[in-house]
Amino acid sequence: MIVLDTNFLIDYFRGVKATYDLVDEEDDIAITTITYHEITTGLKRKRSKREEKFFKRFFSEVKILPFDVRAAEESSNIAARLMAIGKEVNALDILIAGIAIANGADKIITRDPDFEEIAKVSDINVVLYNI
Repeated sequence: MIVLDTNFLIDYFRGVKATYDLVDEEDDIAITTITYHEITTGLKRKRSKREEKFFKRFFSEVKILPFDVRAAEESSNIAARLMAIGKEVNALDILIAGIAIANGADKIITRDPDFEEIAKVSDINVVLYNI
């Protein structure tokens, strides 16, 4: 399974070419409840009915992985390891990675370099792209 990070979704749906070859129709893709939160927060701030309708449909069709006790355990492991080596990483990115690992994801696709630091202390493969 491949977890798509928030910035991947935004870039993909805005037509950023660097995202196009990173997923195939056959791929088992998912997002996390954290990404759902980040996207819906942005939509509510912008008050764009067209984008709200678009993402509501997308969210009804994609697998959304929950933040549960297993994800909390995984994300707390990541956070503790990062703290031990003195690396500061966005807490929401740590939660996304914890959810991905708890649900058996193979990789996360993102352009956020925080995930490189997370990959150094966890068992998740991170595919970084640039725009």
